Amino acid sequence: MEPKPIQWVKSSKDDLCEFPAKVVRQIGYALYFAQLGDKHPSAKPLKGFGSAGVLEVIEDHDGDTYRAVYTIKFSGAVYVLHAFQKKSKSGIKTPRQTIELIKERLKLAEEDYKKRKEK
Repeated sequence: MEPKPIQWVKSSKDDLCEFPAKVVRQIGYALYFAQLGDKHPSAKPLKGFGSAGVLEVIEDHDGDTYRAVYTIKFSGAVYVLHAFQKKSKSGIKTPRQTIELIKERLKLAEEDYKKRKEK
């Protein structure tokens, strides 16, 4: 099976590339699963998005937590919406402004997908 292409929304690729190499490898591996239409064991639905169409991969490294959020909502591609280092020291909940950013980027992904489909 041919892997689906990855589409990077806004700064998501650059942000991911800033992570430690081991974290980039692990997240990349999880994204490859998504490209093949499968779900990596560490990928979980992101709360607040209703369905399993938006997932996050969480990787811990040297006491820091890194996350990548992607969607499999569109049949032709995997869209990486956001990659970030978790800054909060209390709780595991994703900050509201980060959720808003992801929602905004999901809309951009949807617009991009529609444009690509029309071509």
